[in-house]
Amino acid sequence: MQSVVIDKPYTFIPPRYSRFWHGLVRLLLPRLLRREYGIRDVECVGAEKLRASIQAGHGIMVVGNHCRPCDPMILDFLAAEVRRPFHVIASWHVFMTSRIQHFLLPRMGGFSVYREGVDRESLKCAINIVADGVHPLVIFAEGIITRCNDRMVHFMEGSAFMARAAAKQRKQGKVVIHPVFIRYFFEGDLRHGVEPVVEEIEKRLTWQPQVQSGLRERIRKVGDALLTLKEIEYLGAPQTGGFPERLQRLQDHLLSPLEDQWSAGRHDGDVMARVKRLRSAILPEMVTGDLADDDRAMRWRHLADIYLVQQLHCYPGDYIENPSPERILETIERYEEDLTDVARPHFPIRAVITVGDAIEVSAARDRSQETDPITLEIRSQLETLLESTKSHRQIAPTGTDIS
Repeated sequence: MQSVVIDKPYTFIPPRYSRFWHGLVRLLLPRLLRREYGIRDVECVGAEKLRASIQAGHGIMVVGNHCRPCDPMILDFLAAEVRRPFHVIASWHVFMTSRIQHFLLPRMGGFSVYREGVDRESLKCAINIVADGVHPLVIFAEGIITRCNDRMVHFMEGSAFMARAAAKQRKQGKVVIHPVFIRYFFEGDLRHGVEPVVEEIEKRLTWQPQVQSGLRERIRKVGDALLTLKEIEYLGAPQTGGFPERLQRLQDHLLSPLEDQWSAGRHDGDVMARVKRLRSAILPEMVTGDLADDDRAMRWRHLADIYLVQQLHCYPGDYIENPSPERILETIERYEEDLTDVARPHFPIRAVITVGDAIEVSAARDRSQETDPITLEIRSQLETLLESTKSHRQIAPTGTDIS
């Protein structure tokens, strides 16, 4: 389990933007992206739309998809293109990963948000940034890294709420949201990159390498085996049905008893809303430190189960039925990350950032719809960009005969 939850008292980390440190990191960024994430090139499409909003003096929010850990770094290329640094809101645990990140991220324009509770300081900071209109604010609407570049999970409504609050606070001028879709294209030898990972996982399962099967069949068998192991662990036996049905059954089985214990039996909301509600209930007493060892250990077990639900939620059950090279790669990366907490980089990958049209935000909201219309418009634009950016492939990867 990755350290996405920290049992320490939260302290808001504000942005402390530094032109010097930002410039230094920007010089090192291409090398870092190549070494750690396999990113060779970054292309910006439609940057003139964002530039026009900046020149008009609007308060700006940039709302993007979040399929890879490097997304915030990739967006710095867009910031360079429009010649305006961005502020980025990020989960507190990201700042606590290392002393280097704790120092550098605020100086790059980042500031923290506490996902396990109400963070009024972070909310106020975000609203002020948008209302001031000096720097665009970046928010990733999905709230988690999905490793799924061809689909998006449920959107949180925080971006719409903050944008409307900023529009209300702003004395003159508009507040706009630019949806931005980040698309990654793998341009190397797919089989050469993926097969060693598949073989390592097969060995972990005590299998002989399944070289008699095609690559897609090997990936499907590995996925079935990993899911079956979790079904045996939690449900006592392998389950029947298709992958989507089995994934949903396991998620509900994990969440429901925890919700009975920690959330007064509330089972409503999408999966990530249920996950957040449970973490918010379990964590506070862990932070204060006033728990017996057995109680703390039990809570960590529950948090590990919740983390598993989050990971299962990011597996589209039919993702490789119509496989692209990127879908194959993302699935293997997800397997490896769930087994080891780290996915190795695959080279080369080209990133394309596509900027959508400005969505003007008013301070008032039509309450006749359950979901804020701004959130619906953001998602609609991002889904359109998701489809349209598929045509931006320049180099066809080799080794893609995976049948």
